[in-house]
Amino acid sequence: MKVVAIVLAAGASTRMGQAKQLLLYNGVSLLLRAVNAALDSDCEEVIVVLGANAVDFQSEISETRAHTVINHDWEEGMGSSIRCGLKRAEGLQPEASAVLLMLCDQALIQAESIDRLIDGHRKKRPLITASEYETGGELVHGVPAIFSRVVFPELASLAGPAGAKSVITRHKDRALFIPMPEAALDLDTFSEYELAISCELLVRAR
Repeated sequence: MKVVAIVLAAGASTRMGQAKQLLLYNGVSLLLRAVNAALDSDCEEVIVVLGANAVDFQSEISETRAHTVINHDWEEGMGSSIRCGLKRAEGLQPEASAVLLMLCDQALIQAESIDRLIDGHRKKRPLITASEYETGGELVHGVPAIFSRVVFPELASLAGPAGAKSVITRHKDRALFIPMPEAALDLDTFSEYELAISCELLVRAR
């Protein structure tokens, strides 16, 4: 089973107030951390979807073996980036069985996290294998998540700001959910980033 990773990194980080893709966490940019996690996993190929600030972000990952694709419609929202990444994945690996969608702002996701999803997907063969975690007292099913080829048309039809969560919800009865508490750290605002850095420093000081 061949899985192609698609790292979604095209946004302008308006809530953060600056390009969060280049913010450092444990000495490494969020973008490079995500790309390295995917490259070190069992994914066959890694595609990075860029949009805003694409030149700077390409430079950040230029020494990796990840493939980049520019989403010129990035202002439309997440759906356009998923479509863009999926099209590149199908061109790069026409025989791919599934794609893994991931963000660059879930700083605690590592290769081991991704491999847990891949292992579950290979063993159970669900339509979707998604992360399960709690945030704000609510149980969430989201990315990183693996989508089988049969749902590619649904991913390709996404539009606007909506991500792939609607596809996960639609097929929840045929999905596998893997406990992924590390996915709960999602850095959207600078205050969230500052808190994450403070916690990181506390852990390192112990």
